[in-house]
Amino acid sequence: MATVEITVFSLAGEADDEAFLAADRAVQTELIPNQPGFMRRTTARRGDTWLVLTLWRSAADAEAFETAVQGHAVQVAFEKRIDPASRRQQRFDTLD
Repeated sequence: MATVEITVFSLAGEADDEAFLAADRAVQTELIPNQPGFMRRTTARRGDTWLVLTLWRSAADAEAFETAVQGHAVQVAFEKRIDPASRRQQRFDTLD
């Protein structure tokens, strides 16, 4: 079984698409690929709503990532572009 993590959000008022996408790309290429249990990550958008879908080997790996990146400059740059009031995150266990 793997864990699918879905995070849905809007950008913070001062964030523009280009700045967000640069921060997202940094997470995608510099930060998350080196984390234990990471399998895949993609970002999508529909209007003003953004989604990041991440596939982890387990929920424990997803939780460990959250702990490991607290305060990390790349993660901080990403998070400051997200409206915290709009952020919703859920995790689901796959059935296969």
